[in-house]
Amino acid sequence: MEEPMSKKYPRVTQVTDTERIEMVKDIFATITQKYDFLNHFLSLRRDIAWRRFSVEKMRFFNTHRMLDVATGTADLSVSVAAEHARTWITGLDFVQQMVDFGCAKIRMKGLSDRVKMLRGDALYLPFSDNCFDVAAIAFGIRNIPNKASAIREMIRVVVPGGQVMVLEMTFPRNGLFRWFYHAYLNRILPCLAEAWSANPKAYHYLGDSIMNFPTPNDLAGLMEKTGLKNVEIYSLTLGITQLHVGVKSMDNNERYLD
Repeated sequence: MEEPMSKKYPRVTQVTDTERIEMVKDIFATITQKYDFLNHFLSLRRDIAWRRFSVEKMRFFNTHRMLDVATGTADLSVSVAAEHARTWITGLDFVQQMVDFGCAKIRMKGLSDRVKMLRGDALYLPFSDNCFDVAAIAFGIRNIPNKASAIREMIRVVVPGGQVMVLEMTFPRNGLFRWFYHAYLNRILPCLAEAWSANPKAYHYLGDSIMNFPTPNDLAGLMEKTGLKNVEIYSLTLGITQLHVGVKSMDNNERYLD
C-alpha cells in the first residue's frame, strides 16, 4: 500500500466529479489529526476570526436550529454554540474520521446536549423541509463539484426567511497581493505542510482548489440562480476569504431554478 507521504493528487481540472469526490474523501481522512492545528497555523489564526464573523451574522428567529454542512472537525458548530446559547446545532460531514474527531471535541467541550454530529452527503441532506433557521458551510463547498445542488439542498432545509451561508477561501484579485498569495499557496504552504502533516500533498490540493474556485460575484450569481434572495458578500482579510449570505424566499411555493 502506498504511504501517505508519497501520495500525489491530480489537479482539480483534470478529474471527473466522481474522482474528485473520492480524492477529497481520501485527503480529509488522512489529515484529520492535524487538521485544526494546520488550519490555525497556516491561516495565522484568521480562520477563527472568519468563523466568528460568520456566526455574528446568523439570525435565529424560528426553530433556533442551525445546520453545519461539511462540518469537518466541528469548529463552526462549536463557535455557534458558544455565541448563541439557546441554539441547537447539527454538524454533517461525509468523512467518518472527521465526524469522529468532531464528536470527541464536542464531548470535551461539554456540548453534547446541543451539538449533534452526523455522517451524510451535502447533496442529499437527511432532513425534512423547513427545519433550520440557518444552514452554513465553511471551507467545504470548494470540495463539492456540484455546488448548485448543495446550495439547493441547504435552501430546502431552512425555513422561509432563513439564511444560507457560504464561507470560503478565494483567490484575491489585487495584483500585488495576488502574486504573494499565489506563491504562498503553491510554494510556502506545501513546504510548511511537509513539516507537520502526515499527507503534505493534500495541501497542494488545497491551493489548487482555492485557485480554481469561482469568483465572489460568480458564486453570488449561482446562489441567486438557485433561488436565494438578497445575497450579500463580505470580503475578509484582503479578499482571501469571502462570506456569502442569502435568504430563502418567504414564499414556500417558490420553485428553485436549475
